[in-house]
Amino acid sequence: MMPFKPWRICGVISLIGALAGCAAPINVDYSAFRESKPTSILVLPPINSSLEVSAPSAVLAQATRPLAESGYYVFPVALVDETFKENGLAAAGDIHALPPAKLHEIFGADTALYMDVKTYGSSYAVFSSSVTVEVEAVLLDLRSGVKLWEGKAIAAETSGSSGGLIGMLVSAVVSQIANTLTDRSFHVAAITNQQLLSAGRPGGLLHGPRSPKYELD
Repeated sequence: MMPFKPWRICGVISLIGALAGCAAPINVDYSAFRESKPTSILVLPPINSSLEVSAPSAVLAQATRPLAESGYYVFPVALVDETFKENGLAAAGDIHALPPAKLHEIFGADTALYMDVKTYGSSYAVFSSSVTVEVEAVLLDLRSGVKLWEGKAIAAETSGSSGGLIGMLVSAVVSQIANTLTDRSFHVAAITNQQLLSAGRPGGLLHGPRSPKYELD
């Protein structure tokens, strides 16, 4: 019997997988955003409304890059986490409940990003297996308490087969195993964050002062 090699299954997935994603179209009033002129963003630990324990850390770990690339200074996740722990705060719900003025006092950030992971992980159907990540977010001005922006995005990767009944069953099982072994949700979470937190997208964030596109949105 040949030894089991996870990469072989991943190769199958690459042939039968399909990735889809979208940021929900939202009519956004940017007047408060433009008046605020934020330069820095404090990314708070996400609320977890999904059934997967690892969802908040996976989404948080991949949230800073699109924000930084959009032209904002983003407070380092490790520093923020340590600061909260030193102040006796570990639960995301307790952190989200803090007054905006208190967060501004502690970190000196212009804004804070509040995220809620609605869906995270894989699901199995008879003939297919899918990985879905859905995130909602709100950007709040910590100096005034005014909401500057809100949005949501969802990305999904579905695997299946058109090779008849047996082929569909085998592909679905193989996909589910591969999703578990390689945590495809982490990869899909990165795509969701990119759609949600990259400036310049319809209904998305405005570019920050570190971007050459600043004030051109």
